[in-house]
Amino acid sequence: MINKQIQMFGSPATSMWALLWLAAFAINVNSSERKEFQFKHHNNEEMYDAILQVRDKCPNITSLYRLSEDSVEGRPLLVLVFSVHPTEHKPMDPEFKYIANMHGNEVLGRELLLKLADYFCEEYKAGNEDIVKLITKTRIHLMPSMNPDGWQRSSEDGGSNYLIGRDNAEGVDLNRNFPDLDRIIFDNEAYYKDINNHLMQMVDHLSQPVQPETKAVMQMIMSIPFVASANLHGGDLVANYPYDASRYGNVQGEYATSPDDDTFKWLALSYANYHADMANPNRMPCRGGDTNFGKEGGITNGAKWYSVRGGMQDFNYLSSNDFEITLELGCDKYTKESELEKEWNRNKNALINLIWQSHIGIKGIIRDAATLKPIVNAFIKVVNVTNGILSPILHDVTSVQDGDYYRLLTNGDYHVTASMDGYLSSTKLVTVENKFHSEAILLNFDLQPIIIPSTYSKKRKRLAYSNTITGDKLHVF
Repeated sequence: MINKQIQMFGSPATSMWALLWLAAFAINVNSSERKEFQFKHHNNEEMYDAILQVRDKCPNITSLYRLSEDSVEGRPLLVLVFSVHPTEHKPMDPEFKYIANMHGNEVLGRELLLKLADYFCEEYKAGNEDIVKLITKTRIHLMPSMNPDGWQRSSEDGGSNYLIGRDNAEGVDLNRNFPDLDRIIFDNEAYYKDINNHLMQMVDHLSQPVQPETKAVMQMIMSIPFVASANLHGGDLVANYPYDASRYGNVQGEYATSPDDDTFKWLALSYANYHADMANPNRMPCRGGDTNFGKEGGITNGAKWYSVRGGMQDFNYLSSNDFEITLELGCDKYTKESELEKEWNRNKNALINLIWQSHIGIKGIIRDAATLKPIVNAFIKVVNVTNGILSPILHDVTSVQDGDYYRLLTNGDYHVTASMDGYLSSTKLVTVENKFHSEAILLNFDLQPIIIPSTYSKKRKRLAYSNTITGDKLHVF
């Protein structure tokens, strides 16, 4: 049972390190010992133990899974899930994820996620209404470390070097190792190709080998219908949003706008404004000569700051339905142990508030009007019509396995069109008014299948088909 649970996405581990860890897992998960959470730098074994402690304390609202690949040195990549249905996706409950410690020497996010897991467990048991509601309405995935090998190197070196431990054990920066989908979307824009989402099908070459940690997270992204997420870094204090890559090369200061620029700024501000200091215009920049992000609301467009190709943030947005931002949590990469509790208090409300943003906008079920069966991979297209100005948002999302879809949107009026090959498309007008810590507006679609009876004459067929096209838009792929 234990092996099955933690290997949801992969085959059994072969390394001796991993086998020894599995034995420790079996012992720890049955232990009746309860440890109070400690603010400290948890080593890799202690990190796994902290995850198991939470799983053991709150078995009804948690599950644990292990990604398809271990790290280069054989350390498991674990994810802890919080939900009232922790082992499965439930329609209308959005999926959210946090991934930390992608750069092994950037450690604060790792400790914050361990504490967040402990906090969720304890507050749920205590009946905290906001936390109970969040866990009831959302499926939350916490991955404290994507790069445990880098963490090990950085810690053994004393944690004072800006470079040692940043990369994985093969010396590869994992945040430059994802397929470069920015190149594809920028080419599609330039050549007017009407493909603006789920771009992995268009990847024709890779600039470098994909590392096991990257491959594991890619499979996670493609396997679970995430709606929103953030990856946690260190070295500055700012919420960074797409695009991370410059459209025109490494142009210093270029603002690379995504179709969902307003929504991404909303997500970034939802963290910055709830952080103790991130949006403070009176704070000092991290270093002399650095941008004072506090004077910019604590947020930045990624490419405007500096261009990144092959990053995880843009990969999420362009390969799936997931809207991801990047959180730089502080000026220090390897935060002092004495500062960890203070940093938790500075970040706690922001971490929780960002998860709630997976509920903004609209959501619904797309069905076949004749059979009432869910339609998978239907497209949701959106046009902002606020104040009578038509502004298409040229990034579609798709329905997932139960016909459910989730479309993050800021406040305003929108024409929303659901379409699928073989069906008449359907357009509805909706007004979005996002309310504090509330669910998205429900907007369902029943699509009429296009059926031309064989008993009709050829002339009648042509007439019926013509009327179908003029009566409602036909989306052809």
